[in-house]
Amino acid sequence: MNQLNMFAFGIYPYLAMAVMFIATWIRYDREQYTWKTSSSQLLEKKQLRTGSILFHVGILGIFFGHFFGLLMPKEVWYFFGVTTSMKQLVAMGAGGLFGVICFVGLTILIQRRLFNPRIRATSKPMDIVILLLIYAQLILGLLSIIVSTGHLDGAEMVRLMTWAQGIMTFNVAVAVDAISEVHWIFKLHVVLGMTLFLLFPFTRLVHMLSVPLQYITRQHQVVRQRR
Repeated sequence: MNQLNMFAFGIYPYLAMAVMFIATWIRYDREQYTWKTSSSQLLEKKQLRTGSILFHVGILGIFFGHFFGLLMPKEVWYFFGVTTSMKQLVAMGAGGLFGVICFVGLTILIQRRLFNPRIRATSKPMDIVILLLIYAQLILGLLSIIVSTGHLDGAEMVRLMTWAQGIMTFNVAVAVDAISEVHWIFKLHVVLGMTLFLLFPFTRLVHMLSVPLQYITRQHQVVRQRR
């Protein structure tokens, strides 16, 4: 079990991040034509609009919540008077809210992708795989909130923070030791999250790295109505 924990939580994160950075760089350098979402808006836009807005609002809230929640040292929270139990309650509330929003949006997008014949016909296998993996990850995240209600002292959350910060500072032994005792739901959530990093360069998710900031300053397009 110790060897499995070491691989899953001490080696696999670095392997996943290495593949993500190197393969993303290669794809951007050699296959920029594929660097897009391949929008299907022309085929159907009502469900796309609703699902996409809900999904992106939810996923952005979840992303920044995980980023600051896991990587900000607990001493910073203590400095602002936020105790561990308070932080856990905030994480459960905000995570639950954004998780439900994301879940509704992603359900709409998956239903559209799988059961709209026109969308299904233009979908690549990886488009469906990545949606289902994110869906599974989201469900695990929501289930982890239920698990967290059994230990509101925040001790398990601190272990996950110690793991994440240990990985980022290359303190592997401390990281693996911290996460070894957490609930299996959290462990599976972490492994699947690393798997999403691993698959990132080979999916349409790469579009998130290309924020169209030039749209803000570019000249307006003049569109004339046909008389």
